[in-house]
Amino acid sequence: QVQLVESGGGLVQPGGSLRLSCAASGSIFSIDAMGWYRQAPGKQRELVADITSGGSLNYADSVKERFTISRDNAKNTVYLQMNSLKPDDTAVYHCNADIRSSASSRYFQRYWGQGTQVTVSS
Repeated sequence: QVQLVESGGGLVQPGGSLRLSCAASGSIFSIDAMGWYRQAPGKQRELVADITSGGSLNYADSVKERFTISRDNAKNTVYLQMNSLKPDDTAVYHCNADIRSSASSRYFQRYWGQGTQVTVSS
């Protein structure tokens, strides 16, 4: 089984920074895209950023110029550096990864982490 575990969330003041990490482990043959979604109370889950295996980047308009997604393929880990945080960034952040468990797997399957809380408040 594949597991994704996030870390790095917490409480910060507006304008502060956090760095989220998400490490995939278990039966992994290859990983395609990895990304981060977030869900705030009363709102739908939204894409924050994603990154392909080749390094192509995609960001939500609301986080461009403030957040940076990156990955370390050797560690099966994706990161989200969050700067200039705003109260509207408060949410549970979930990482995801599209993974093939073996060479014989016909499809990539999207796995999700358990989530980490980010709270931006003064």
